[in-house]
Parts: sequence; structure tokens; C-alpha cells
Amino acid sequence: MNQDFLSPINGRVAENITFQSDNCFGKTVRIYTDQSGFPELDGVALAILGVKEGRNSIDNEGCGENLSAIREKLYGLFPGNWSTQIADIGNIEPGNTVEDTYFAVSNTISELLKLNILPIVIGGGQDITYANYRAYDVLEQTVNLVSVDSRFDIGLLSDELTSKSFLNKIIMQKPNNLFNYSNIGYQTYFNPQEEIELLHKLYFDAYRLGEVKNLELVEPIMRDADIVSIDIGSVRQSEAPANNNTSPNGFYGEELCAVARYAGISDKVTSFGVYEYNPRYDVNNQTAHLIAQTIWYFIEGVNQRANDYPYATKESYQKFSVVLEDDDPINFYKSDKSGRWWMEINLITDNKYKRHALIPCAYQDYMRALEQKIPDRWYKALQKLT
Repeated sequence: MNQDFLSPINGRVAENITFQSDNCFGKTVRIYTDQSGFPELDGVALAILGVKEGRNSIDNEGCGENLSAIREKLYGLFPGNWSTQIADIGNIEPGNTVEDTYFAVSNTISELLKLNILPIVIGGGQDITYANYRAYDVLEQTVNLVSVDSRFDIGLLSDELTSKSFLNKIIMQKPNNLFNYSNIGYQTYFNPQEEIELLHKLYFDAYRLGEVKNLELVEPIMRDADIVSIDIGSVRQSEAPANNNTSPNGFYGEELCAVARYAGISDKVTSFGVYEYNPRYDVNNQTAHLIAQTIWYFIEGVNQRANDYPYATKESYQKFSVVLEDDDPINFYKSDKSGRWWMEINLITDNKYKRHALIPCAYQDYMRALEQKIPDRWYKALQKLT
């Protein structure tokens, strides 16, 4: 793997690990340090990557600094009953320009994806999500992006790429490989009505904070994600003060951890990032500790993956067909292994979209179909495919 863009972690973090319990998480990770060099990646399933770029983070100057605080908290935790091998491949330093940093991030994540290694990105501004998305260009497949954020960050077409305008670049710039975008936890008063209406017109998904307080709704959304991007400003200020754009309302810390666990459990998620941490506003490293626990729960989820996404074979699934009036039937599949549900779109002929033929759903979607009501996520996916 090309190491030109990567620098080792802070020596203080590595030294701190030596004083921890022999059973702590830090003792199980292959870490890029000055002393040990770049880690061997054979057998590695997850790679932690710091991005120290915050120049395009609007009204949050200083994010991207002191990622060591997150690592210190993370490596002092105890691992679960995990079988995955994890590496920390260090940091991407700010380039001469922000575009240089984006290139380094995209190149590094592309290499990890080719090695079948899932990157866990510690940012930096949330505009790094754009660079993460561009890393998938080499795979020549459409992808789904889920953002946990109080704001959509669409911006105007004329805006430069920043933490508050990266989504319009993802939607508009070619190659356009975005199939679906989902926002979890938006707060209406932070988003213009025009942007809310635009997402509806594009058949994207947006869930208000109060709606996803029922965390069971989050699971099928995450199950359909390829990229998960978390703005730590989606958490209420009292829980995570280290963000200049945070507000009194938002997720509680334990809710964010549950969301991260759902992301980890998803068989489709292949990259995960937490952004907008600003140590200048942290109190007793409280936010660093929450991010560390969020990453811990994501890793916990990865280790509990059921690998039951019914893409290749449906032999281990119960099939239920619901006939709708004046329409073709909708086929539902329930996994014998996990009890999770999918619904199928049969009209796909373009191989580019084959991986979107099965849409994760909940039992409630099946019941809705029985009532002759088309599930919203099935309808939106169909509109994007036809």
C-alpha cells in the first residue's frame, strides 16, 4: 500500500498504550508508529485513518487538530469478543491545498477498499465525506450515502466545496455514482424548506430527529448504506461540546453509539467516518471519549455481522409476495438467520443497479403492503430505477 500520504500517530499515544492493561484495545491493534513502522496489512479487516484537514470546515476552525485525544480514549477501552484484525495506519496531514488532501484521502481509501479493508475515518471537516465518496469511483458501482447530521449541507451550486456544501458536489459532479442519500436526525429549523423539498424531488430519504428517536427505524437505513458519515454536531451540546456548530438539541451519546452499532452490523457498509471534532471546545476530553465509544460500537457491530444480505442466493429466506391492486406483486424476503427483512424490485436490467434490487426494510413495511399501501422506500427506489 502507498504510504506516501500517511504519517505515524503521535508518539504520546503509543507511549500511553504501554502503560495500559495488557487486555486493553490498544494492545490488539497494529499501529503505525515511528518506532514500529507501517503495520502489516495481511488479514486486516478494519483500518483507522486520521485526517487532519479542517480548512474547509465552516465556523469550526480547529477541527482536525489533536486527533490523538480520540485515539487515547479509544485505545484505553477494552475490546469486545472480536475476531477482526484492526490496524491504525496513521494520519493524512493537510496538503499544500485542501484539494491535495482530498486526493490523498481518496487515493488511500481506494487502496483500502481494493484490499477489502474497511476504513474508519477520524476527521477533520465533514467535507472529507466528498473525498471518501470519490474513492468509490474505482469500483465503478453506484453507492448509497447515509449522513448523521442536523443539517443537509447541500449549499448552492455556486458554492465552493466546504463542510456546508459538499452534498451538492456529490449529487452534481461527474462521475455521478450516488444512488441514494439518506439523512438521519435533521432538525428542520437548520434547513431551508427548498432543500427539504429538493431531497423529496430526488427521492432521497430524510428523517427528522424526533422520528429517529425510535432507533429501530435506523437499522434498515444503515443496512442499505455503503458510506456512513457522522457529524459530531448531530449530538446535543451538553453531550459533545467539541464543535462550534453544535446546538442544545440532538442525539444523546448512547443514541449515537446505537446508530454506529447499526452501521457496523450492516453487511453493505464499507466505510465509516466521524467528523467535525474540534478539541478547542472539548471539556475534559468528553467529546473525544464519546467518539472513541462510537467507534467501539461500530467495531462491535462489524464483529456481529450476520452476512445474510440475500444478493447471491435466497435459499435461506422465507419469501412473501404481496399483490397490490393494478400493480405487480412486491416480493418480501425474511432471513432465517437474523429475522431481517428485504423487499425486491424486479424491473432492473442495468447491471450498474443490480445491487439495489433488494431494499432493506422492516416488518412494518410488509404489513403496510398487506394494507395495499406501497412502502415509501420501495417507491423511492423504483422511481430512481425507472
